[in-house]
Order: sequence, then structure tokens, then C-alpha cells
Amino acid sequence: MTDHQAISTAVANLYNTYPFPPEPLLDEPPIGYNWRWNWRAAYHFCTGRQPDRQDIRILDAGCGTGCGTEYLVYLNPQAEVTGIDLSAGALEVAKERCRRSVGDRATFHHLSLFDVDQLPGQFDLINCVGVLHHTPDPVRGIKALAEKLAPGGLFHIFVYGELGRWEIKLMQEAIGLLQGNKRGDYRDGVQVGRQIFASLPENNRLRQREKERWAMENNRDECFADMYVHPQEIDYNVHTLFDLIDASGLEFVGFSNPAVWNLDRLIGQSPELQERAAQLSPRDRYRLAEILDPSSFTHYEFFLAKPPFTTADWSSDEVLLQAIPERSPCMEGWESQCIFTYDYQVVNLSDAEFKFLKAADGNTTRTVAEIVTEVELGLDRVRALQQQQIVLLTPTHA
Repeated sequence: MTDHQAISTAVANLYNTYPFPPEPLLDEPPIGYNWRWNWRAAYHFCTGRQPDRQDIRILDAGCGTGCGTEYLVYLNPQAEVTGIDLSAGALEVAKERCRRSVGDRATFHHLSLFDVDQLPGQFDLINCVGVLHHTPDPVRGIKALAEKLAPGGLFHIFVYGELGRWEIKLMQEAIGLLQGNKRGDYRDGVQVGRQIFASLPENNRLRQREKERWAMENNRDECFADMYVHPQEIDYNVHTLFDLIDASGLEFVGFSNPAVWNLDRLIGQSPELQERAAQLSPRDRYRLAEILDPSSFTHYEFFLAKPPFTTADWSSDEVLLQAIPERSPCMEGWESQCIFTYDYQVVNLSDAEFKFLKAADGNTTRTVAEIVTEVELGLDRVRALQQQQIVLLTPTHA
């Protein structure tokens, strides 16, 4: 057995022991949404326009117990959804989860990322959350998945960040040292870890970080094991992350949490520093953000795309007026003038914006020009609604 095979076996054993995520199974569709798993919302975020079609193929690569798969099925009713995972135990939970909540609309295969070429065809959307950093060879994994991405398709990825997980890495090492030759016994690892936290002084940095950030979810042994006794974890910083992205051969579209990367929240009090930062390359600006605020970067969540991949340009009034606007499916509080946007930010709509959004609710034929004539909303506000992902636009020339 090679080292890579041994690591994959150890990871499978962890998730057979503690299937993850440990969310309860429901007899109804899941509650809420993750907009990154909604094809229309994700495509609009990445391109500035709605996709041409919704009858797409989606791959949930490393689906675990199927929490993400369930949402992918529910949020994309016209899509064909496939899930793969190397843990047979987790896959059984995933199958039952989806059967109970969204029916038999997903198919599952007992495969690692490295064997994804065994699946037929390519996929328009690939979702890979919390997986690549647990493989023995993330570069090989991302390349294998990139090969399965269709031209013009999107690849949604989540991997760990080293700066925000510093205390976690120390606790992982401490548990391993105290386990000794019992490493690989994941139930023992959870027991040792809990004993460490209970024994540390109240003001200990590791204990404080756990209490402040992770303790609520780590009440469940499955979550504690996934965080602290995982046999394989590779954490990234901006430099190593872009090495991984460059190795994929795909185009970096952007981070899906852009607000946290905004340097204004960190150095906005100093125009001189802002001016200096503006001279940096995009990657250096990302690096500056994470080293100035390391605790905020526990992970990276981002989109890649396979060319040909183009974005919409709504700077022309003529083009914008001919677009077809539709209310985003990813918001809470509708039908109200106070809503939560796709990323759960509070927005208070003006009377005109509210009327525009009502006219755009379920709209598939009326143009911006037709609607703004009725509600007297300026194009600058239409653009603002589009940039906030409250309104999704479709070009009429598409």
C-alpha cells in the first residue's frame, strides 16, 4: 500500500466512524439556502448575468453525508445531480437523506476525487467543499476535477486557511502526541481532546479560541473529530492557495465572500495606506488582508471557471434597459421592504425599489425599460440592486 492509499484509507475510516456532517435527516426539503449551490445565483455572481439554461449537470465531489447534495438537488430542480465520496458509511447516509427530503433525484458513487474520470461526461457545476485539503495530493485532485468541468462551467471550492486555524493545528498535534501509538483510533482521539480542553487553564489561548469560535458545533463528536483528529489536513495561505489554483489550469473568478477581503475595513482610516495598497497586485492585496486580520481567514471559498467564460457589462444604459430583470431566489424576508440579501446582509428597500422588485418577481419577459417607466426608478439604483445580487439580469440579445 502506498502512502497515498494509506492516507485515503485513514480518511475513509474516520468518516465511517464519524459520518460527517452530522446534520439530522428530514422528511421535507431543507430549510433556507446557500446561494453558492443555486446555479442561477452562483452564475450571476460570477458573470453578472443569468445562465442560458438550467438543465445542467452538477457534481458534488466529496459529498459526505449529503447535506450539500440535498441543497443542490432542492435549489436546482432541473439539474442532474451526482455525488461521490470515499466513505461508504457517509454515502449510505447521503442516499437516505436525499431520498427522504428531495426524492430519488441524486445518484451516488463510491469514488475518490482521483477516480472521478470513471464518471461519464462533464459537469456544468462542480461543488467541492471541505475535501481537497483532506486528500494526500490536492493538486492531483483539483486537476482531476478540472478535467470533468464543462467549458464555461463553474467550480466552487472550499479549503482551509492556515492563519485562522493556528490554534486548531496546535491542538491536533497535542492530541496526536498524547495518543501515541493509538493514533488512528478516532474515538480515543476525541476523548483525549475533550480531556485536554477540560484540563487547560481558563485563560489558555487554545481553550479560549475553542470556546469563542467552535465549541457549539463541537458538542457533536462528529464535528470534534473532523476538526481535531483528522488524519490528513493541508492548510493554505494566499500564496499556496494560488499555487493550487494555477495548477488547476482554470480561471480564478473570485472569492465568494468579497466583503472580508475589502481592505477598507482594515486600513480605511488612512488614505495614504489605501493609496499604497492600491498599487499592489490583486494577490498581494489579498495577502495583506489576511495577515492584517488572520483570525477572519479560517478558510477560503471561491469560484473557478473553465474558458470560454465571459462576464456581462451593464455600463451601457441601452444594454441595461433591454435586459430582463428577475428577483433573486436567494433572499429572506420577501415580500417586505426589509430583506436579507444572498449573503444575509440587511437591506432596506425604497418604495421605488420595492415596486421594481415586485415587478421583477418571477418575471421572464418584461425589460428593465418597461418596468422603470412604471415605477420611476433610476438606472443607478437598478445597477445597485444587480450588484447586490437582489436582481438577476438576463440580456435580451443572448
